[in-house]
Amino acid sequence: MTQALSIAFIGGGNMAAALISGLAGKFCPMENVHVVDPNESTRQAWAARGATVAAAPDEVLSRCAIWVYAVKPQVMKEVAAAGRPWLKDSLVISIAAGIRAADLARWLGSDAQPWPRVVRCMPNTPALIGQGATGLAALDGVSEADRALAQAVLEAVGSTVWVSREADLDGVTALSGSGPAYVFLFIEALIEGGKAVGLDDEQSRALALATLSGAASLAAASSEPPSVLRERVTSKGGTTAAALDVLAQANFRQAVVRAMQAAAHRAQEMGDEFGR
Repeated sequence: MTQALSIAFIGGGNMAAALISGLAGKFCPMENVHVVDPNESTRQAWAARGATVAAAPDEVLSRCAIWVYAVKPQVMKEVAAAGRPWLKDSLVISIAAGIRAADLARWLGSDAQPWPRVVRCMPNTPALIGQGATGLAALDGVSEADRALAQAVLEAVGSTVWVSREADLDGVTALSGSGPAYVFLFIEALIEGGKAVGLDDEQSRALALATLSGAASLAAASSEPPSVLRERVTSKGGTTAAALDVLAQANFRQAVVRAMQAAAHRAQEMGDEFGR
């Protein structure tokens, strides 16, 4: 990607910070980054790093080839309307949860002529350390060049997966978007279990984190499905089999599926709620 591109972030919070940190120096220099955020301390922090800043959408936006919306869903409509006068020929990327691309396109344009160049993304919090997973969906008016540009932006902080239907982003939200919380909960449970069988907190934490990280890396590196890897750890009548029997009795697998279905349903509800 060219170093000449300028990119605006409307919202300068944690996820925007992850993206900017991943992009600066690779995708574009920091002086080509413009951050719009009402919080003065946030603006000061980005200005100190060399970005231009503004408290509200301003004329600098008209010179930015890419706009990234990273604001709370409940304020997106208002913020989009404030930026509309400065939208000339920019690719718009939204990482706001629950805001459908078609609704953002209407708010940036009009009901009769929505803005065609909108890509909606669902990143997750491991993007903060460059190991994110992001699902992307594009409106029909998005060109292949725009898709490549959006993908390059999100790949600055991890891996990407395109979905053909925007509705599938609800599933992405349920899996990778909310997924880190499931993993953190499992880590908590492993630590608690470690202490229940005699380990101290430090030992339990170290072993839990190393086990999760190692198992995930092994699964990623293996050509075999996770079920085969699980079976290899599970000797008949052994310790792992005893543990997995307890999880099966607690309907662990079904509970995870139900949790994801609840997350996907809530994501759909948020789209209905905020897309008016």
